[in-house]
Amino acid sequence: MKRMIGIVLTVLVSVSLCAQSTKKIRELEKQHAALQKQISDSESLLQSTKQDVKSQLDNLAVLSGQITDRKQYIETIEKDVQVIQKEISRLKTELNTLERELAEKKKKYEKSVMYMYKNKSVQEKLMFIFSADNLSQMYRRMRYVREYADYQRRQGKEVQRKQYQVSEKQKSLLASRNAKENILKQGEAEKLKLEAQEKERKALLSALQKKQWEIQHEIKEKRRSANRLNAEIDRLIEMEIEAARKRKEAEARRKAEAKRKQKEAQKETLAENKKAEAPESKVEVYKTDNEDRRLSDVFEKNKGKLPMPITGAYAIVGHYGKYQVKGLRNVRLDNKGIDIKGKEGAQARVIFDGEVSAIFQYNGLANVLVRHGSYISVYCNLSSVLVKKGSVLKTKDVIGQVHTDATGNTVLHFQLRKETAKLNPELWLIR
Repeated sequence: MKRMIGIVLTVLVSVSLCAQSTKKIRELEKQHAALQKQISDSESLLQSTKQDVKSQLDNLAVLSGQITDRKQYIETIEKDVQVIQKEISRLKTELNTLERELAEKKKKYEKSVMYMYKNKSVQEKLMFIFSADNLSQMYRRMRYVREYADYQRRQGKEVQRKQYQVSEKQKSLLASRNAKENILKQGEAEKLKLEAQEKERKALLSALQKKQWEIQHEIKEKRRSANRLNAEIDRLIEMEIEAARKRKEAEARRKAEAKRKQKEAQKETLAENKKAEAPESKVEVYKTDNEDRRLSDVFEKNKGKLPMPITGAYAIVGHYGKYQVKGLRNVRLDNKGIDIKGKEGAQARVIFDGEVSAIFQYNGLANVLVRHGSYISVYCNLSSVLVKKGSVLKTKDVIGQVHTDATGNTVLHFQLRKETAKLNPELWLIR
Protein backbone atom coordinates (compact mmCIF):
# COMPACT_ATOMS: atom_id res chain seq x y z
CA MET A 1 0.00 0.00 0.00
CA LYS A 2 2.85 2.39 0.93
CA ARG A 3 4.61 1.63 -2.35
CA MET A 4 1.42 2.38 -4.26
CA ILE A 5 1.03 5.70 -2.45
CA GLY A 6 4.64 6.55 -3.28
CA ILE A 7 4.07 5.86 -6.98
CA VAL A 8 0.92 8.00 -7.03
CA LEU A 9 2.72 10.87 -5.24
CA THR A 10 5.62 10.72 -7.73
CA VAL A 11 3.21 10.91 -10.67
CA LEU A 12 1.39 13.83 -9.04
CA VAL A 13 4.69 15.70 -8.51
CA SER A 14 5.58 15.11 -12.15
CA VAL A 15 2.22 16.44 -13.32
CA SER A 16 2.59 19.44 -10.96
CA LEU A 17 6.04 20.34 -12.37
CA CYS A 18 4.71 20.05 -15.91
CA ALA A 19 1.75 22.28 -14.99
CA GLN A 20 4.14 24.87 -13.50
CA SER A 21 6.11 25.06 -16.76
CA THR A 22 2.89 25.43 -18.77
CA LYS A 23 1.60 28.07 -16.33
CA LYS A 24 4.83 30.08 -16.62
CA ILE A 25 4.60 30.05 -20.43
CA ARG A 26 0.94 31.09 -20.33
CA GLU A 27 1.74 33.97 -17.96
CA LEU A 28 4.48 35.21 -20.32
CA GLU A 29 2.12 34.95 -23.31
CA LYS A 30 -0.57 36.85 -21.37
CA GLN A 31 1.89 39.62 -20.46
CA HIS A 32 3.04 39.90 -24.09
CA ALA A 33 -0.57 40.11 -25.32
CA ALA A 34 -1.31 42.94 -22.85
CA LEU A 35 1.83 44.88 -23.87
CA GLN A 36 1.06 44.37 -27.57
CA LYS A 37 -2.49 45.64 -27.07
CA GLN A 38 -1.28 48.76 -25.26
CA ILE A 39 1.21 49.53 -28.06
CA SER A 40 -1.38 48.81 -30.80
CA ASP A 41 -3.95 51.01 -29.04
CA SER A 42 -1.50 53.89 -28.74
CA GLU A 43 -0.65 53.60 -32.47
CA SER A 44 -4.27 54.45 -33.27
CA LEU A 45 -3.77 57.81 -31.52
CA LEU A 46 -1.25 58.99 -34.11
CA GLN A 47 -3.90 60.28 -36.52
CA SER A 48 -3.31 63.96 -37.10
CA THR A 49 -1.84 64.75 -40.55
CA LYS A 50 -1.90 68.51 -39.97
CA GLN A 51 1.37 70.30 -40.55
CA ASP A 52 0.94 73.03 -37.91
CA VAL A 53 3.50 73.05 -35.09
CA LYS A 54 1.05 72.11 -32.35
CA SER A 55 -0.15 68.97 -34.19
CA GLN A 56 3.38 67.97 -35.14
CA LEU A 57 4.62 68.42 -31.57
CA ASP A 58 1.72 66.29 -30.32
CA ASN A 59 2.54 63.61 -32.91
CA LEU A 60 6.19 63.73 -31.90
CA ALA A 61 5.24 63.18 -28.25
CA VAL A 62 2.96 60.23 -29.12
CA LEU A 63 5.58 58.71 -31.42
CA SER A 64 8.34 59.12 -28.81
CA GLY A 65 6.13 57.42 -26.22
CA GLN A 66 5.43 54.53 -28.60
CA ILE A 67 9.14 54.10 -29.35
CA THR A 68 9.92 54.01 -25.62
CA ASP A 69 7.15 51.45 -25.01
CA ARG A 70 8.29 49.31 -27.93
CA LYS A 71 11.93 49.35 -26.76
CA GLN A 72 10.80 48.24 -23.30
CA TYR A 73 8.68 45.53 -24.91
CA ILE A 74 11.65 44.24 -26.91
CA GLU A 75 13.76 44.20 -23.72
CA THR A 76 10.96 42.23 -22.00
CA ILE A 77 10.92 39.74 -24.89
CA GLU A 78 14.70 39.27 -24.69
CA LYS A 79 14.51 38.65 -20.94
CA ASP A 80 11.63 36.21 -21.40
CA VAL A 81 13.58 34.30 -24.05
CA GLN A 82 16.38 33.88 -21.51
CA VAL A 83 13.87 32.65 -18.90
CA ILE A 84 12.42 30.10 -21.35
CA GLN A 85 15.93 29.00 -22.44
CA LYS A 86 16.77 28.26 -18.79
CA GLU A 87 13.50 26.34 -18.52
CA ILE A 88 14.41 24.35 -21.66
CA SER A 89 17.85 23.52 -20.24
CA ARG A 90 16.27 22.39 -16.97
CA LEU A 91 13.70 20.25 -18.78
CA LYS A 92 16.42 18.68 -20.97
CA THR A 93 18.44 17.71 -17.89
CA GLU A 94 15.39 16.24 -16.17
CA LEU A 95 14.36 14.41 -19.36
CA ASN A 96 17.83 12.85 -19.73
CA THR A 97 17.69 11.68 -16.10
CA LEU A 98 14.22 10.21 -16.58
CA GLU A 99 15.25 8.44 -19.80
CA ARG A 100 18.25 6.84 -18.02
CA GLU A 101 16.01 5.74 -15.16
CA LEU A 102 13.50 4.35 -17.68
CA ALA A 103 16.23 2.35 -19.46
CA GLU A 104 17.36 0.88 -16.12
CA LYS A 105 13.78 0.01 -15.15
CA LYS A 106 13.24 -1.67 -18.52
CA LYS A 107 16.40 -3.78 -18.12
CA LYS A 108 15.30 -4.97 -14.71
CA TYR A 109 11.82 -5.69 -15.98
CA GLU A 110 13.19 -7.62 -18.99
CA LYS A 111 15.31 -9.77 -16.69
CA SER A 112 12.33 -10.57 -14.47
CA VAL A 113 10.18 -11.35 -17.52
CA MET A 114 12.85 -13.69 -18.95
CA TYR A 115 13.19 -15.46 -15.62
CA MET A 116 9.45 -15.90 -15.32
CA TYR A 117 9.30 -17.11 -18.91
CA LYS A 118 11.89 -19.81 -18.23
CA ASN A 119 9.97 -20.86 -15.15
CA LYS A 120 6.51 -20.13 -16.40
CA SER A 121 4.70 -23.39 -15.88
CA VAL A 122 2.78 -24.14 -12.71
CA GLN A 123 4.36 -27.57 -12.68
CA GLU A 124 7.86 -26.11 -12.54
CA LYS A 125 6.87 -23.80 -9.68
CA LEU A 126 5.28 -26.69 -7.79
CA MET A 127 8.35 -28.86 -8.37
CA PHE A 128 10.52 -26.03 -7.03
CA ILE A 129 8.35 -25.77 -3.92
CA PHE A 130 7.85 -29.47 -3.22
CA SER A 131 11.48 -30.41 -3.81
CA ALA A 132 12.32 -28.63 -0.56
CA ASP A 133 14.18 -30.67 2.09
CA ASN A 134 11.84 -29.69 4.89
CA LEU A 135 8.64 -27.81 5.67
CA SER A 136 10.46 -24.61 6.62
CA GLN A 137 12.31 -24.53 3.32
CA MET A 138 9.06 -25.24 1.46
CA TYR A 139 7.43 -22.24 3.16
CA ARG A 140 10.37 -19.98 2.25
CA ARG A 141 10.20 -21.12 -1.39
CA MET A 142 6.45 -20.46 -1.53
CA ARG A 143 7.03 -16.96 -0.16
CA TYR A 144 9.87 -16.42 -2.63
CA VAL A 145 7.66 -17.38 -5.61
CA ARG A 146 4.87 -15.06 -4.39
CA GLU A 147 7.21 -12.13 -3.65
CA TYR A 148 8.97 -12.50 -7.00
CA ALA A 149 5.61 -12.30 -8.76
CA ASP A 150 4.81 -9.15 -6.75
CA TYR A 151 8.24 -7.75 -7.62
CA GLN A 152 7.59 -8.33 -11.33
CA ARG A 153 4.26 -6.53 -11.14
CA ARG A 154 5.91 -3.60 -9.34
CA GLN A 155 8.61 -3.46 -11.99
CA GLY A 156 5.94 -3.27 -14.68
CA LYS A 157 4.17 -0.43 -12.86
CA GLU A 158 7.51 1.39 -12.35
CA VAL A 159 8.20 1.18 -16.09
CA GLN A 160 4.72 2.54 -16.86
CA ARG A 161 5.14 5.36 -14.34
CA LYS A 162 8.57 6.32 -15.70
CA GLN A 163 7.28 6.22 -19.28
CA TYR A 164 4.47 8.59 -18.27
CA GLN A 165 6.98 10.96 -16.68
CA VAL A 166 9.16 10.92 -19.80
CA SER A 167 6.11 11.58 -21.99
CA GLU A 168 4.99 14.55 -19.85
CA LYS A 169 8.50 16.00 -19.75
CA GLN A 170 8.74 15.73 -23.54
CA LYS A 171 5.45 17.63 -23.86
CA SER A 172 6.73 20.40 -21.55
CA LEU A 173 9.98 20.61 -23.50
CA LEU A 174 8.13 20.84 -26.81
CA ALA A 175 5.77 23.53 -25.42
CA SER A 176 8.73 25.56 -24.13
CA ARG A 177 10.54 25.32 -27.48
CA ASN A 178 7.40 26.42 -29.35
CA ALA A 179 6.93 29.31 -26.90
CA LYS A 180 10.53 30.38 -27.42
CA GLU A 181 10.14 30.34 -31.21
CA ASN A 182 6.92 32.38 -31.01
CA ILE A 183 8.50 34.97 -28.70
CA LEU A 184 11.55 35.26 -30.96
CA LYS A 185 9.25 35.88 -33.94
CA GLN A 186 7.45 38.57 -31.93
CA GLY A 187 10.78 40.15 -31.10
CA GLU A 188 11.85 40.29 -34.76
CA ALA A 189 8.50 41.79 -35.78
CA GLU A 190 8.74 44.44 -33.04
CA LYS A 191 12.28 45.36 -34.10
CA LEU A 192 11.09 45.99 -37.67
CA LYS A 193 8.25 48.18 -36.37
CA LEU A 194 10.70 50.04 -34.13
CA GLU A 195 12.97 50.80 -37.10
CA ALA A 196 9.99 52.16 -39.06
CA GLN A 197 8.89 54.35 -36.12
CA GLU A 198 12.39 55.74 -35.60
CA LYS A 199 12.52 56.69 -39.30
CA GLU A 200 9.13 58.37 -38.95
CA ARG A 201 10.29 60.25 -35.85
CA LYS A 202 13.46 61.37 -37.65
CA ALA A 203 11.40 62.76 -40.54
CA LEU A 204 9.08 64.56 -38.10
CA LEU A 205 12.04 66.07 -36.26
CA SER A 206 13.51 67.24 -39.55
CA ALA A 207 10.26 69.04 -40.38
CA LEU A 208 10.03 70.62 -36.93
CA GLN A 209 13.65 71.81 -36.90
CA LYS A 210 12.73 74.18 -39.72
CA LYS A 211 10.05 75.79 -37.54
CA GLN A 212 12.15 76.81 -34.55
CA TRP A 213 10.48 80.20 -34.04
CA GLU A 214 6.97 78.70 -34.23
CA ILE A 215 7.97 76.00 -31.74
CA GLN A 216 9.28 78.54 -29.25
CA HIS A 217 6.09 80.59 -29.64
CA GLU A 218 3.91 77.50 -29.09
CA ILE A 219 5.93 76.42 -26.04
CA LYS A 220 5.75 79.96 -24.61
CA GLU A 221 1.96 80.01 -24.97
CA LYS A 222 1.65 76.57 -23.37
CA ARG A 223 3.87 77.63 -20.47
CA ARG A 224 1.88 80.82 -19.87
CA SER A 225 -1.42 78.91 -19.86
CA ALA A 226 0.01 76.15 -17.64
CA ASN A 227 1.30 78.70 -15.12
CA ARG A 228 -2.16 80.26 -14.77
CA LEU A 229 -3.77 76.85 -14.40
CA ASN A 230 -1.21 75.73 -11.80
CA ALA A 231 -1.66 78.95 -9.83
CA GLU A 232 -5.41 78.26 -9.60
CA ILE A 233 -4.78 74.62 -8.60
CA ASP A 234 -2.29 75.76 -5.93
CA ARG A 235 -4.82 78.28 -4.60
CA LEU A 236 -7.58 75.66 -4.33
CA ILE A 237 -5.28 73.15 -2.69
CA GLU A 238 -4.21 75.76 -0.13
CA MET A 239 -7.91 76.36 0.57
CA GLU A 240 -8.50 72.62 0.94
CA ILE A 241 -5.56 72.31 3.34
CA GLU A 242 -6.87 75.25 5.36
CA ALA A 243 -10.35 73.70 5.44
CA ALA A 244 -8.86 70.40 6.58
CA ARG A 245 -6.91 72.23 9.30
CA LYS A 246 -10.10 73.88 10.54
CA ARG A 247 -11.89 70.52 10.55
CA LYS A 248 -9.08 69.08 12.66
CA GLU A 249 -9.21 72.01 15.08
CA ALA A 250 -12.99 71.66 15.39
CA GLU A 251 -12.58 67.93 16.03
CA ALA A 252 -9.89 68.64 18.62
CA ARG A 253 -12.19 71.14 20.38
CA ARG A 254 -15.04 68.63 20.31
CA LYS A 255 -12.82 65.96 21.87
CA ALA A 256 -11.50 68.40 24.47
CA GLU A 257 -15.07 69.45 25.39
CA ALA A 258 -16.12 65.80 25.65
CA LYS A 259 -13.16 65.10 27.94
CA ARG A 260 -13.96 68.15 30.03
CA LYS A 261 -17.54 67.02 30.52
CA GLN A 262 -16.40 63.49 31.30
CA LYS A 263 -13.94 64.85 33.86
CA GLU A 264 -16.60 66.98 35.52
CA ALA A 265 -18.88 63.97 35.74
CA GLN A 266 -16.04 61.97 37.33
CA LYS A 267 -15.45 64.77 39.87
CA GLU A 268 -19.08 64.79 40.83
CA THR A 269 -19.06 61.03 41.28
CA LEU A 270 -15.89 61.21 43.36
CA ALA A 271 -17.36 63.98 45.52
CA GLU A 272 -20.47 61.95 46.17
CA ASN A 273 -18.39 58.94 47.17
CA LYS A 274 -16.02 61.16 49.23
CA LYS A 275 -12.94 59.99 47.33
CA ALA A 276 -9.80 61.90 46.52
CA GLU A 277 -9.92 63.91 43.35
CA ALA A 278 -8.07 62.21 40.48
CA PRO A 279 -5.18 64.20 38.90
CA GLU A 280 -6.19 66.10 35.79
CA SER A 281 -5.00 64.40 32.57
CA LYS A 282 -3.66 66.38 29.64
CA VAL A 283 -5.98 66.97 26.68
CA GLU A 284 -4.88 64.86 23.68
CA VAL A 285 -3.61 67.02 20.84
CA TYR A 286 -5.53 66.16 17.66
CA LYS A 287 -3.21 65.80 14.72
CA THR A 288 -4.90 64.07 11.80
CA ASP A 289 -8.45 63.05 11.02
CA ASN A 290 -8.70 59.26 11.39
CA GLU A 291 -10.42 58.76 8.03
CA ASP A 292 -7.86 61.00 6.27
CA ARG A 293 -5.03 59.04 7.87
CA ARG A 294 -6.59 55.71 6.86
CA LEU A 295 -7.12 56.85 3.26
CA SER A 296 -3.57 58.21 3.05
CA ASP A 297 -2.08 54.93 4.32
CA VAL A 298 -4.05 52.80 1.86
CA PHE A 299 -3.28 55.23 -0.99
CA GLU A 300 0.46 54.98 -0.30
CA LYS A 301 0.32 51.16 -0.26
CA ASN A 302 -1.09 51.28 -3.81
CA LYS A 303 1.83 53.22 -5.27
CA GLY A 304 2.54 51.84 -8.75
CA LYS A 305 -0.84 50.05 -8.83
CA LEU A 306 -3.29 52.93 -9.37
CA PRO A 307 -5.31 52.81 -12.63
CA MET A 308 -4.78 55.24 -15.49
CA PRO A 309 -7.10 58.26 -15.07
CA ILE A 310 -8.46 57.92 -18.64
CA THR A 311 -10.62 55.30 -20.32
CA GLY A 312 -9.68 53.41 -23.49
CA ALA A 313 -6.46 53.63 -25.50
CA TYR A 314 -3.94 56.16 -24.24
CA ALA A 315 -0.41 57.46 -24.66
CA ILE A 316 1.55 59.71 -22.30
CA VAL A 317 2.51 62.70 -24.44
CA GLY A 318 3.82 64.99 -21.70
CA HIS A 319 6.00 63.78 -18.84
CA TYR A 320 6.46 65.16 -15.34
CA GLY A 321 9.14 67.70 -14.47
CA LYS A 322 11.67 69.65 -16.49
CA TYR A 323 13.15 67.96 -19.54
CA GLN A 324 14.63 68.66 -22.96
CA VAL A 325 12.69 67.42 -26.00
CA LYS A 326 15.11 64.98 -27.60
CA GLY A 327 16.06 66.01 -31.13
CA LEU A 328 14.91 69.64 -30.86
CA ARG A 329 17.32 72.42 -29.97
CA ASN A 330 16.44 74.70 -27.02
CA VAL A 331 13.03 73.12 -26.48
CA ARG A 332 12.64 72.61 -22.73
CA LEU A 333 9.38 71.68 -21.02
CA ASP A 334 8.30 72.01 -17.41
CA ASN A 335 5.26 69.95 -16.48
CA LYS A 336 3.70 69.81 -13.01
CA GLY A 337 1.88 66.62 -13.95
CA ILE A 338 1.51 64.45 -17.04
CA ASP A 339 -0.47 64.80 -20.27
CA ILE A 340 -2.35 61.70 -21.42
CA LYS A 341 -3.71 61.51 -24.95
CA GLY A 342 -6.79 59.36 -25.55
CA LYS A 343 -9.31 58.70 -28.28
CA GLU A 344 -12.18 61.09 -28.94
CA GLY A 345 -14.91 60.33 -26.41
CA ALA A 346 -12.46 59.24 -23.69
CA GLN A 347 -13.55 59.89 -20.10
CA ALA A 348 -11.58 60.91 -17.01
CA ARG A 349 -11.90 58.48 -14.09
CA VAL A 350 -10.80 58.74 -10.48
CA ILE A 351 -7.66 56.78 -9.56
CA PHE A 352 -8.69 55.97 -5.97
CA ASP A 353 -11.50 56.30 -3.43
CA GLY A 354 -11.97 59.93 -2.48
CA GLU A 355 -14.16 63.02 -2.26
CA VAL A 356 -14.50 65.82 -4.80
CA SER A 357 -13.07 68.88 -3.04
CA ALA A 358 -13.27 71.46 -5.86
CA ILE A 359 -14.49 72.01 -9.42
CA PHE A 360 -13.41 75.10 -11.36
CA GLN A 361 -13.48 76.47 -14.89
CA TYR A 362 -10.43 77.57 -16.87
CA ASN A 363 -10.45 78.66 -20.52
CA GLY A 364 -14.01 77.38 -20.80
CA LEU A 365 -13.09 73.87 -19.61
CA ALA A 366 -13.69 72.12 -16.30
CA ASN A 367 -11.08 70.90 -13.82
CA VAL A 368 -11.71 68.64 -10.84
CA LEU A 369 -9.78 68.08 -7.59
CA VAL A 370 -10.38 64.85 -5.63
CA ARG A 371 -9.06 64.41 -2.09
CA HIS A 372 -7.73 61.01 -0.89
CA GLY A 373 -6.75 61.82 2.68
CA SER A 374 -3.53 63.84 2.48
CA TYR A 375 -3.30 63.18 -1.28
CA ILE A 376 -5.09 65.15 -4.00
CA SER A 377 -5.53 64.09 -7.63
CA VAL A 378 -6.26 66.74 -10.28
CA TYR A 379 -8.10 66.16 -13.59
CA CYS A 380 -7.90 69.02 -16.11
CA ASN A 381 -9.21 69.79 -19.60
CA LEU A 382 -12.72 68.34 -19.23
CA SER A 383 -15.54 69.38 -21.56
CA SER A 384 -18.20 68.15 -19.11
CA VAL A 385 -18.34 66.96 -15.49
CA LEU A 386 -20.56 64.24 -14.00
CA VAL A 387 -19.75 64.92 -10.34
CA LYS A 388 -20.20 67.81 -7.93
CA LYS A 389 -18.31 69.17 -4.94
CA GLY A 390 -18.66 66.77 -2.03
CA SER A 391 -19.34 63.73 -4.25
CA VAL A 392 -17.87 60.55 -2.73
CA LEU A 393 -16.19 58.47 -5.44
CA LYS A 394 -14.91 54.93 -5.75
CA THR A 395 -11.84 53.87 -7.75
CA LYS A 396 -12.48 54.15 -11.53
CA ASP A 397 -15.70 56.14 -11.13
CA VAL A 398 -16.12 58.45 -14.14
CA ILE A 399 -15.55 62.14 -13.42
CA GLY A 400 -16.33 63.63 -16.81
CA GLN A 401 -15.61 63.84 -20.54
CA VAL A 402 -12.12 64.74 -21.75
CA HIS A 403 -12.17 67.69 -24.18
CA THR A 404 -11.29 67.14 -27.86
CA ASP A 405 -9.85 70.28 -29.48
CA ALA A 406 -10.26 71.58 -33.04
CA THR A 407 -7.25 69.60 -34.26
CA GLY A 408 -8.71 66.33 -32.94
CA ASN A 409 -6.48 66.01 -29.88
CA THR A 410 -8.08 64.54 -26.74
CA VAL A 411 -5.63 65.21 -23.90
CA LEU A 412 -6.16 64.86 -20.15
CA HIS A 413 -3.80 66.86 -17.95
CA PHE A 414 -3.36 64.97 -14.68
CA GLN A 415 -1.56 66.00 -11.49
CA LEU A 416 -0.95 64.35 -8.14
CA ARG A 417 -0.13 66.17 -4.91
CA LYS A 418 0.55 65.30 -1.30
CA GLU A 419 -0.86 68.48 0.19
CA THR A 420 1.30 71.16 -1.51
CA ALA A 421 4.09 68.77 -2.63
CA LYS A 422 3.95 67.88 -6.35
CA LEU A 423 4.45 64.18 -7.19
CA ASN A 424 5.37 62.35 -10.40
CA PRO A 425 2.13 60.55 -11.38
CA GLU A 426 3.96 58.00 -13.56
CA LEU A 427 5.49 56.47 -10.41
CA TRP A 428 2.02 55.89 -8.96
CA LEU A 429 0.09 54.63 -12.00
CA ILE A 430 0.11 51.09 -13.35
CA ARG A 431 0.98 50.69 -17.06
